Amino acid sequence: MEALLAIGTRKGLFLARSSGGGPFEVDPVRFSTIGVPSVAIDTRGDVPRVLAGIEYGHFGPSVMWSDDLGRTWEEAKTPPIAFPEHTGATLARVWQLQPSPSEPGVVWAGAEPASLWRSEDGGATYRLVEGLWDHPTRPEWQPGGGGLCLHTVIPHASDPRRIAVAASAVGFFRSDDGGASWEPANHNIRAPFLPEGAQYPEFGQCVHKVAQHPARPERLFLQHHFGVYRSDDFGGTWTDIGAGLPSDFGFPIAVHSGDPDTVYVFPLHGDVDRTPVDHRYNVYRSDDAGADWKGLSDGLPDEPVHSSVLRDAMVAGDAGVFFGTRDGEVYGSADGGQTWTLIARHLPDVLTVRAAVL
Repeated sequence: MEALLAIGTRKGLFLARSSGGGPFEVDPVRFSTIGVPSVAIDTRGDVPRVLAGIEYGHFGPSVMWSDDLGRTWEEAKTPPIAFPEHTGATLARVWQLQPSPSEPGVVWAGAEPASLWRSEDGGATYRLVEGLWDHPTRPEWQPGGGGLCLHTVIPHASDPRRIAVAASAVGFFRSDDGGASWEPANHNIRAPFLPEGAQYPEFGQCVHKVAQHPARPERLFLQHHFGVYRSDDFGGTWTDIGAGLPSDFGFPIAVHSGDPDTVYVFPLHGDVDRTPVDHRYNVYRSDDAGADWKGLSDGLPDEPVHSSVLRDAMVAGDAGVFFGTRDGEVYGSADGGQTWTLIARHLPDVLTVRAAVL
């Protein structure tokens, strides 16, 4: 077995490899000094494709791809993601790259300002999904602290007509017709930062991240700006599952690919003090879909820490469980989080982590 770990940072992309369950070896940096806020490892084709949403600084955002595990990179001859002139919008960042599990060759992208894009050529070029862009509630959408970003794209694992997205601070939306029309799907999610009497809005929710298990696509897990939730009907209704956590504020949430009942979060003190609870790195895992939670810190630093983990910087899958911190450390676990190993340190601010078995 060979595992590939892709680590997007504020100053470059780092690829790490492990063979036969051995330690990960980190390759030299790609795109040095260039921000890499989104990465995907697409294993659907004959060869794996690594996709990277990059930020050129003065030249703006783009998407590049590699079909040789990062040795060489390609980019479309024209900007791969560009707003049509009639929108009056300018691309600020590519927040998410998500291959579709039910449509060969299709890759979705989430961007800022909040927008959804569809590629049918393996992630080389994209078109705007205008059904979401023209949603009647858009004039009332407001940005969160990180901007008006569409940061999560969840294509249904078996039905290409169904797709869901999350945007900050807009909320969770879903479509049953391939993106032609959309409905907000935030029922029972509480927004405690809003005034009394207005804390359950149809939209205007600050969703931080949503995760899905491919074998049970109706089940979703959501990390909110205060609140951890589960849905068993693709976002039709949500149930609060955060009671057993030391804090229900955080950014990432990840479902283990081997078990739809196993979910991971990384609690922080709160929206003002965005540091780990008790100033210790501690990943919390539930093996029963959120009924009970257990802190997992064996192998993580004993000394106080003050860094955090961003919304896309934790992943759980066949290759293991991994997270990266804002002070440039990356940890991995081969036993579901029971024990952790330091994979890399002294990296730039970690923005995204993705892993795959090749």
